[in-house]
Amino acid sequence: MKDRDTLVMAARAADDKKAEDIIALNMKGISLVADYFLICHGNSDKQVQAIAREMKEKAAENGIDIKRMEGFDEARWILVDLGDVVAHIFHKDERGYYNLERLWGDAPTEDIQSEIMQ
Repeated sequence: MKDRDTLVMAARAADDKKAEDIIALNMKGISLVADYFLICHGNSDKQVQAIAREMKEKAAENGIDIKRMEGFDEARWILVDLGDVVAHIFHKDERGYYNLERLWGDAPTEDIQSEIMQ
């Protein structure tokens, strides 16, 4: 599976669990950590965990190894490392505080909304 396909798979998984404000940042040439960051949030601890769980399940179905998942128990900011795609699933209260979109403001956004709906 290509990086872009992994990104879309993760975004669809987030959308399936009603994640809000799903944004993809193209990190190529900006970060050595990943090619894409996927950022979204849920409105409760349970929803944040459900989004992460759905990503993990969809990754397994597509033969993608989860390199690491952090923050699941606290459900304030869950990081799901899918290799070249890193998903940041925030609790709504935490997302504004950390504001990764501003921190990585030089990264272009990827238009994935039309692909999520397919």
